Amino acid sequence: MIRIVAVIACLALTGCQPEPAADAETGSGSAVEAATLADILAAQPDAAKARYEYRHPQETIEFFGIEPGMTVVEALPGGAWYTRILLPWLGEGGRLIGADYSLDMYPYFGFATEEFLAEQAKWTTNFIAWGIDLAGENGASVAAFHFGSMPDRLAGTADVVFMVRALHNLARFEDEDGFLTEALGEAFAVLKPGGTLGIVQHHARDDMSDEFADGSRGYLKKDFVIAVVEKAGFEFVAESDINANPKDQPSEDDMVWRLPPTLGTSADNPELRAELEAIGESNRMTLRFRKPE
Repeated sequence: MIRIVAVIACLALTGCQPEPAADAETGSGSAVEAATLADILAAQPDAAKARYEYRHPQETIEFFGIEPGMTVVEALPGGAWYTRILLPWLGEGGRLIGADYSLDMYPYFGFATEEFLAEQAKWTTNFIAWGIDLAGENGASVAAFHFGSMPDRLAGTADVVFMVRALHNLARFEDEDGFLTEALGEAFAVLKPGGTLGIVQHHARDDMSDEFADGSRGYLKKDFVIAVVEKAGFEFVAESDINANPKDQPSEDDMVWRLPPTLGTSADNPELRAELEAIGESNRMTLRFRKPE
């Protein structure tokens, strides 16, 4: 079962590499017209728009107060679903900083071959180059770092840290080397005083076991998330049910990657696949925190 979880987690990691371009540290590149958030969302590919029913990007971005001209750290941007929205929305006066898992954490994944680890070591270069190309002349500038190696020059520069479905693996491997504590510490450090930490995370029911909700199956409990984030120095501000899905009622044997878009356990079972597609994406908590002034 652990091996199955590891393989499906590999499929679900949004850390699939964007297409590499030039080697650079920061920058912005060719033309995108300034537009409203609604315009930007309407311009996304159909495959991305198919997820709006469950991810509610406009409501989520507005709930976290992300505005043009801001500096935003996006944790685990990987496949760039939100990156493609944030770059034009932040605009030429804004900055998007990608933050990937610590390079020291990746070897704990069962699927982490030497080739995979070598690719992850190039992630910051690849993400920056790809982001510059995507941003266009009017898009945000781009930077990137791995948790555990945040450059000192970034401290106190961000308005928002945006962590979407990024906490479960950090929690899963916390006992190995404090990866969740480290990531939240750097989220705190990179924010300006008064800055926002926005979290969207697969939500385990309170009646589920702590073993089920340790992150290995993708789910965490809300009380756990609030406690560890407050321990890192943040103040809890508000929560929203915009990304809740009451149809998602996992058993203790389930993992989040059984659901769309991964559908990792139903490839050979059309009836089960249809049942899971009818549920939709996972039930998610949406929590807003603040770095004290």
